[in-house]
Amino acid sequence: MISVKNLLEGKPLNVIWSVTPKHMVIDALDLMAQKNIGALVVMDGEKLIGIFSERDYARKGILQGRKAKSTPVTEVMTPNVFTVSSEKSLQDCMKLFSEKRIRHLPVVDDGKVAGVLSIGDIVNAIIREQSNHIQFLEQYITGY
Repeated sequence: MISVKNLLEGKPLNVIWSVTPKHMVIDALDLMAQKNIGALVVMDGEKLIGIFSERDYARKGILQGRKAKSTPVTEVMTPNVFTVSSEKSLQDCMKLFSEKRIRHLPVVDDGKVAGVLSIGDIVNAIIREQSNHIQFLEQYITGY
């Protein structure tokens, strides 16, 4: 069974894209567009204080009439972030994604952000794991 730690170690670039509380929403949106990602962690130094996603901007920014250039990211971010430790399983992550209706999950170990997983990361890893199991069983059955 693959753990969150295994998945993070296997990511080609386990870069943690973030903004600070001082950044404006436009800065966060620009970074997300540049990196082709759907969320950023909001960090005050090394402390995780929130997560900002496209969904946050749509619901708390655009629909509330806030301007991206003059709105601090802290006004629209999600402050109470669900996190996992690197020792959790992919199934634990899927359960959180489903129950909490979230799409991004920071990985926190000893109070430090170790990475961020998306629902796509987890789904792709589970598909790869199942494919490997199927291949193993086919080889076992055919004797190859």
